[in-house]
Amino acid sequence: MKDTLVKALTEEWASIDALLAELPAADWARDTSLPGWSVQDVVSHVIGAELGLAGEQPPVIKDVRDLPHVRNNIAAINELWVDWLRAESPGEVLARFRTATGNRAETLAAMTEDGFTAESWTPSGQDTYGRYMRIRLFDCWMHEQDIREAVGRAGNEDGLCAELSVDEITAALGYVVGKKAGAPQGTSVTFALTGPVERELHVLVDGRAAVVRELPGPATATLALSSSLFARLCGGRTPVAERLGAIRLEGDPELGHRVAHALPFTV
Repeated sequence: MKDTLVKALTEEWASIDALLAELPAADWARDTSLPGWSVQDVVSHVIGAELGLAGEQPPVIKDVRDLPHVRNNIAAINELWVDWLRAESPGEVLARFRTATGNRAETLAAMTEDGFTAESWTPSGQDTYGRYMRIRLFDCWMHEQDIREAVGRAGNEDGLCAELSVDEITAALGYVVGKKAGAPQGTSVTFALTGPVERELHVLVDGRAAVVRELPGPATATLALSSSLFARLCGGRTPVAERLGAIRLEGDPELGHRVAHALPFTV
């Protein structure tokens, strides 16, 4: 697990680096789908997250808690890092990104497998440090896609980083189907991802909703869509109502629509 995650994080940071190196200054100022954040702000957030993992605290320039997109303590910490770097130029922020991610890559490479399996706080609750790093990979990959969407440069939608990010999304599908969509007992849902990452993900409601390898019979509802759209919807980056036409629904239409509208789960 450790070697795979370190390889993936290093590849992800390199992909972001290569993308940013090509962007003119005007693109750094473009708005992203994240409320209140430009492309530069997204990069600053990634930098701040890695500095925080290295033990640093965000400088407090101003009180950010009254901003409408700051809804909890984690969001406030994220915003402090972003606010701190807003006065810097794109070149200065890129240099900080390279230093922060380079240092983290060295730290992670030096860790033992036992360090990755050790219990740790994560944004999803207590788990292992390795799970935390998979969440970090997912976060970085999603933010790369935020940047690419804002500047109109698609890329890195398949391969190791995308595959592991879909793994992280998969871990939340029981919650999406059972809790958010309220799928009844005995029902099941299949997410047929048509690419670039191709998967069939099954959720069965049997006592509680859980991801399973296979279903005992045909799914009650099937949602077929691209893995790219799946990630954007699960991340709350694009309104579900505006993209329903890009989702092929089969089976129970009422359940299918409820599940589609329940896909956004990140905070």
